[in-house]
Amino acid sequence: MLKNMIVQPPIAPAKPKEMTEHGHTRIDPYYWLNERDNPEVIAYLNAENAYREEVMADLKDLQEELFQEIKGRIKEKDESVPQFNNGYWYYHRFVEGGEYPIHCRKATTLDAPEQIMIDVNELAKPFDYYHATSLTVSPDNRILAYAEDTVSRRIYTIVFKDLETGKLLSDSIPNTDGSFVWANDNQTLFYGIKDETLRCFKIMKHRLGTDASTDSVVFHEEDPTFNLDIGKTKSRKYLLIASSQTICDEYRYLDADTPDGEWQVFLPRERKLEYSLDHGDQWYIRTNLNALNFRLMSAKEGSTDKAEWQEVIAHRPDVYLENFTLFKSHLVLEERINGIVNIRIKSWDGSQDGYVDFGEDSYVAHAANNPEFGSPNLRLAYTSLTTPSSVFEVNLASKGKTLLKQQEVLGGFDRNNYVSERIYATARDGVKVPISIVYRKGYKKNGTEPILLYAYGSYGYSIDPNFSAARLSLLDRGFAYAIAHIRGGQEMGRHWYEDGKLLKKQNTFNDFVDCGDYLVAQHYTSPDHLFAMGGSAGGLLMGAVVNMRPDLFKGVVAAVPFVDVVTTMLDETIPLTTFEWDEWGNPKDLEFYKYMLSYSPYDQVERKDYPAMLVTTGLHDSQVQYFEPAKWVAKLRTMKTDKNPLLMHTNMDAGHGGQSGRFRAFKEVAMEYAFMLDLAGKAVLRDEE
Repeated sequence: MLKNMIVQPPIAPAKPKEMTEHGHTRIDPYYWLNERDNPEVIAYLNAENAYREEVMADLKDLQEELFQEIKGRIKEKDESVPQFNNGYWYYHRFVEGGEYPIHCRKATTLDAPEQIMIDVNELAKPFDYYHATSLTVSPDNRILAYAEDTVSRRIYTIVFKDLETGKLLSDSIPNTDGSFVWANDNQTLFYGIKDETLRCFKIMKHRLGTDASTDSVVFHEEDPTFNLDIGKTKSRKYLLIASSQTICDEYRYLDADTPDGEWQVFLPRERKLEYSLDHGDQWYIRTNLNALNFRLMSAKEGSTDKAEWQEVIAHRPDVYLENFTLFKSHLVLEERINGIVNIRIKSWDGSQDGYVDFGEDSYVAHAANNPEFGSPNLRLAYTSLTTPSSVFEVNLASKGKTLLKQQEVLGGFDRNNYVSERIYATARDGVKVPISIVYRKGYKKNGTEPILLYAYGSYGYSIDPNFSAARLSLLDRGFAYAIAHIRGGQEMGRHWYEDGKLLKKQNTFNDFVDCGDYLVAQHYTSPDHLFAMGGSAGGLLMGAVVNMRPDLFKGVVAAVPFVDVVTTMLDETIPLTTFEWDEWGNPKDLEFYKYMLSYSPYDQVERKDYPAMLVTTGLHDSQVQYFEPAKWVAKLRTMKTDKNPLLMHTNMDAGHGGQSGRFRAFKEVAMEYAFMLDLAGKAVLRDEE
């Protein structure tokens, strides 16, 4: 049991700092915690970690049991489905006990000898944290480029390996954002670099065999509210630079055969005009031009006037066009209808047009990696609350699908033991908010069982009903798990996002509270058994709702929470601030300042009872700086009037995504589960049952 009544928590010294904006002064007693290199800050974080460990000392055995249980469901010796690309079959595999993948390929056929490109287990040995990403082979199949992060701050160094000799090249490009693309000459690489706020603001050109310090700038995005990305079209004919803001996009393109050529603007940026771009036999543009839910247009090469675009897929008020994938013979669309993504396959000659049937009403499906423009088959990723992650291959002509692989869940998992539902809560303004629920058969809807309610609700990011093998440890111990598809996401269409941002952000918080109240009213649970969880912007959600309705929740887990909204959005030196003004508002505008202040969790902490809370963060977090949750916890300690546990866990070696490796990250999951199981009265070891 949690020893919250015995152990005394650390108290951060108050060092008041006045902050004045629009003639209004706020006092921040813990502003000093942003001094990452201050020994006093590190000492405080370590003290909080020590306090959490002491309070949860009696749960160590349960945490270890949960960790081993979750780990035990993972097939340690495993392999991905091979994907054909430019003459090679690419895949990754795991060995028993290995934390990281081994990336491999075979030439032409799957019967060919295996070539190991990189063994990430070996690369990671010198580091506590290691992440290798963006593996990309040159068009002639010889040189592998990949990006590595050894700090967990999402600042990557690009490394090159000659796959014929097996030796690393002397080329090394530091301080990148991890995105890059090869030109067709096999010698030139374009990549992005970050500024001091970790915004990708320049695209650079590197020539193999030269020092990165001599690389030239091909585009400099001087507007601090825009972020850059680099890519290549499906046809492999063009390179693309995307310059994007929350509500605006601008693309530049270059013939991939002429890396020293001049980049051309496809369509100049216009406020509130969003578009994405790809090329097959011509240009295809997904855009919100006169289309709230987006539509698909086409344009001939050389066309720079949107008046010349041709409509391929029209706008529909009840269908959100989420994505598209080009093939030589077919067009694949991902259309969100009533919150669920439907996969539509349409032939270019007009002879075929239909949807893939998965046999479930609530699921997650999207196009996986499909690099070959001329492929007759589509790779799809599929999952649901009761169906483990699956890979299907769908014949584009017949729409017949073949299951290539389904995640093997060890430990006796049987999907028939679990039930999923999709219900709708009525929010206070009359809007119907979907809730996806899963539980083990036998769950009693009499108000006595625990349920974990999860949500995100920002950036138009939809939280879909996906499977989690780790989650089974909660379900098998009597918990139900629910996802509130609240406004601020995009589950129900673009309006769902628009109604949960800027000056309508309160809808996000209201929706979550109203979903919780609905679950109580329908006897799924009660306030003594209702738990809440959210991370990052979902952590902001947690902070807002515990201020609004602390009586509704037994316990709350806030992961890497964005809780000091006004201070962060006023500080343009903090990563991502300027890029997000169109999401939250710019508090230099008085209207936004007052509105953001009204819900900012740190500013709205009051002297009252709060539920039990576990707050997590990472010292090297690049998205939500560690000091936001640290300040929040410090302030809550001095203000809250209850005796419920308030715990904070700071991963001193990791960032926003947590610990690296396929097993180690579950240590924190086990800690979170143990925290909730204890509060729910279900912290019993299996051999004690």
